[in-house]
Amino acid sequence: MASNRSDVADFKLAPKGKKRILWADQDMPVLTRIRERFAKEKPLKGMRMAACLHVTAETANLVRALQAGGAEVMLIASNPLSTQDDVAASLVKDFGVHVNAIHGENNKTYYQHIVAALAFEPHVTMDDGADLVSAMVFVAHDRLKDVHPQVAAWAKKIKPADRASAFERIIGSMEETTTGVIRLRAMEKDGVLKFPVIAVNDAATKHMFDNRYGTGQSTIDGLIRATNMLIAGRKIVVSGYGWCGKGVASRARGLGAQVIITEVDAIAALEAAMDGFAVMSMAEAAKVGDVFITVTGNKHIVRREHFLAMKDGAVVCNSGHFDVELELPALEAESASIVKDVRPQVDEYKMKNGKRIFVLGAGRLVNLAMAEGHPPSVMDMSFATQALATEFCVKNKGKLSNMVHNVPVEIEQYVAREKLASMGITIDKLSTDQSAYLTGWEHGT
Repeated sequence: MASNRSDVADFKLAPKGKKRILWADQDMPVLTRIRERFAKEKPLKGMRMAACLHVTAETANLVRALQAGGAEVMLIASNPLSTQDDVAASLVKDFGVHVNAIHGENNKTYYQHIVAALAFEPHVTMDDGADLVSAMVFVAHDRLKDVHPQVAAWAKKIKPADRASAFERIIGSMEETTTGVIRLRAMEKDGVLKFPVIAVNDAATKHMFDNRYGTGQSTIDGLIRATNMLIAGRKIVVSGYGWCGKGVASRARGLGAQVIITEVDAIAALEAAMDGFAVMSMAEAAKVGDVFITVTGNKHIVRREHFLAMKDGAVVCNSGHFDVELELPALEAESASIVKDVRPQVDEYKMKNGKRIFVLGAGRLVNLAMAEGHPPSVMDMSFATQALATEFCVKNKGKLSNMVHNVPVEIEQYVAREKLASMGITIDKLSTDQSAYLTGWEHGT
């Protein structure tokens, strides 16, 4: 049944979307088990939840679990190019979820959907980059000049005296990304965070697998789908050697690429070097790279001087977070012309110096803009952690301080054990004697 709180591209796409959702579901056994328990226990009964996430088949199955737990859910897109329109349509029509997400939505529509989520008056939020929470914080602190005009216009309809208390109903929020956690810790440091946040991204069951294996595979998948490029023999420059960078670098090397790492952190750069990768500055790498992939979560990693130094035909893309990793306004200023869609979502910048630079997905996340994002199997772990963290947050209403919290280790261990079981893997257990040895001091060597 369609929701009048929803804004999607085309409800006629729903049958295709339902097939996609159910296909992903069969490879998400841990989340399925949680959904089945939630359906019986209803730990989220009465909760309104607003989730600003990538609207994909995998996310749809997270939403189904939350809904099974008794929550009323509104889902909005965290990235204009990641929305799968058929999935969005199916969530509304087949599962009764409120969805505000359209593939390729412009900035105005994006913030229209942010406002829809705020007006939903959620008790719990989920974020993929902290855009939703940051809007809430600006409104709560009456900093309407610092927030997007559409959000400010909505907030002005609330009496000034009520804005500070407008979000007191928020029990907590879950954050899915490295970028978002950084922003939220900055809010905590500045004393402006108005409710507790659980850093789902920082859970080992998320970043060690989702960021490394998910981003690694889906980024290369996006690159290949976008360009039909042979990876073997290419010089691929990976900017950033965190978990995402490690995943991309290892997958590129596995396909025969000559991988170059750029870093600002000495320890990460040293690790990359000892892992067998070439490590150099971006100024050096720009001269030799065939493909450039940013995975840092920071801004202007590839700048004007780097574009100018690149060889003719270089391919540039981002798999970190926001499109600001690439200084695209500078590239545009250095270009004599821009040819859009020389292949789907591949733009050719013909520079004044005669060279051509190809940008994938307008600098948005290449693994979602050009491919389907992370495979369901790895998102099974991330979203199982999300669902259980949400349950933990609701069960501990009023007990968590207004700061960024780690996911309880018990949740991570449960998710890991269940994932191993679904893979048919058994592991050893410590004996009583071994446990005593590891926790005591009396025994010597």
